[in-house]
Amino acid sequence: MQPIHRLLAAAVIALSFVCGSGAARAEDKPAATGCTVTTTRTACPGKEAESYKKCEGQKSCSKDVEAVSADACVAAATASCSNDRLEITKSKSITAKWKGQALKTKSGKEDVCLEYAKRAAEFDKCPATK
Repeated sequence: MQPIHRLLAAAVIALSFVCGSGAARAEDKPAATGCTVTTTRTACPGKEAESYKKCEGQKSCSKDVEAVSADACVAAATASCSNDRLEITKSKSITAKWKGQALKTKSGKEDVCLEYAKRAAEFDKCPATK
């Protein structure tokens, strides 16, 4: 075997080893499944089409998100309350399910956005209609 071929063979073996060990580490992580977040948006007047784009034109939609526990699922749902489109989306109502079971906030609310820390700053900011 010529020197260049030995070098290439060694590189392939090294890459196989590195890639293989990376895959093993990924398998060691707990499965991140079972969390479904449902978002319902209320659009600012006349902004329905733009507000509902994130749900393919629908007012409500659900998506599976990565979470390793029910608490992590509620945290992911709460993070989804963020609203940076203040003149497009008036508010959001977001609920979460962990493995099919409805979750509630620590104070017992199903809509996690009712306890969202930035609710006052990010909701109900639509421009005045004329």
